[in-house]
Amino acid sequence: MEVLKYFTDNRFVSSATDKFYKVFNPSTGEQIADCPRLTQNEVKQVIDNAKRAYPAWAATPVTKRVQVLYKVKQLLDDNMEELSLLVAKEHGKVYNEAKGDILKTREATELAISMPTLMQGDSLMNTSKGYDTVMYREPLGVFAGISPFNFPAMIPMGWMVPNCLAAGNTMVLKVSGATPLTSLRIAELYREAGLPDGVLSVFTCGRNEAKELLTNPAIKGISFVGSTKVGKYIYSEGTAHGKRVQALCEAKNHALVLEDAPIDRAAAGIVNAAYGCAGERCMALPVVVAQESIADCLVAKIKELASKLKIGPAYDKTSSLGPVYSAEHKAEVLAKIETGLAEGAKLVLDGRNVTVEGYENGFYLGPTILDYVTEDMSVGTYEIFGPVLCIKRVKDFEEGLALMNRNPFANGAVIYTRSGYYAREFSARTHGGMVGVNVGIPVPIGVFPFSGHKNSFFGDLHCLGKDAYRFYTESKSVTSHWFDEEEAKSTKVSTWDGTI
Repeated sequence: MEVLKYFTDNRFVSSATDKFYKVFNPSTGEQIADCPRLTQNEVKQVIDNAKRAYPAWAATPVTKRVQVLYKVKQLLDDNMEELSLLVAKEHGKVYNEAKGDILKTREATELAISMPTLMQGDSLMNTSKGYDTVMYREPLGVFAGISPFNFPAMIPMGWMVPNCLAAGNTMVLKVSGATPLTSLRIAELYREAGLPDGVLSVFTCGRNEAKELLTNPAIKGISFVGSTKVGKYIYSEGTAHGKRVQALCEAKNHALVLEDAPIDRAAAGIVNAAYGCAGERCMALPVVVAQESIADCLVAKIKELASKLKIGPAYDKTSSLGPVYSAEHKAEVLAKIETGLAEGAKLVLDGRNVTVEGYENGFYLGPTILDYVTEDMSVGTYEIFGPVLCIKRVKDFEEGLALMNRNPFANGAVIYTRSGYYAREFSARTHGGMVGVNVGIPVPIGVFPFSGHKNSFFGDLHCLGKDAYRFYTESKSVTSHWFDEEEAKSTKVSTWDGTI
């Protein structure tokens, strides 16, 4: 059994811990590695390494810093196949989705390469007679990243690391103990690209040790992706210790399908959005709100298409639905399905008893559809995070929109319609932070922020887009005045009288 090392000071280091996470291949159910849970002193050490590396890295011109990212981008391209298969192996998402994980990592890296433009400040000559003011954007120091299991590359090494480093900060990155392999491999690519020692550390640790990231005065900010319960805690604890925090949390995205929508096309989009990555993504589409007049037809079409998905090992390029990431998570999803049935949902498609020949020990679940789900059912309100689609039925647009807006989460919201009027009304009035009009997964490209609302996000600045450089920098305004010879001899100091 391979025992993994953690990455700090551009070296892979063996931990002194006696506690480990087990890393599995979900397609086979086999354990493939032990991942160390760093000790408290080791967590402090990686923070010290980042603190020590910060002054020189911050003083490196931004045009020089992004040269490292140019090389990282090229290395991501050069190693695309290896990295895609690594994601598939450790997480379980099928090959095309695993490759998408790497492509989105590359996209975020390309955004960070724009940092010389993004960090440009503002200036104004003669703010008062003879006085000029310039506003700069500067890095803050050491940032902590805390990332989940479900996107081993995109979230930690796309959303967090590139923009943080390009802005001149250093980062200590706590990745998921279930899926650490891809981030560790990409950290190696950063070293190959010429990143100086200490600028990036990648490791795993337990909850008690992770508290150091929330309280250590060297940490200036925290970027988190995970559950709402943990996100609220990190936001409150981090800000209480004077840190800026962005916490991207759970979702329960809904799609409203109106009677004028093209049913076949809408169903195809819904199946892709609901069952992609086995439903293990915060922009999955776990709920469809169907107008009653077309609900039966829509559900029948979704069932037909979902039933055709080929369930198989993630790294088989012909598979269209892979396993969930762990045996424990599979059991949790199964329990939620049982809860939904006990609450009164109707089982339209049952994916609970799926086996894949030759991979009987894998963590597989088939596509599942629960119909006649209502707001008072837990499966209709809270995240299942598996290949389970819930159907809610409404009479019309207004009832559907109101139902969606009552949900406590507001990451994404979708409408399927041919009506420009309803599309415009929906976009303006939905609580969802990312809106799709006939788009099942409304994730914008990286030049726009990933802008969840309500209990899906805590903080002021989202990740990606212009929010990214603002989160990882702070502004400094400098006002200057230069004396002429006569003024230099005077002891009189001019004061501003409030006039312009």
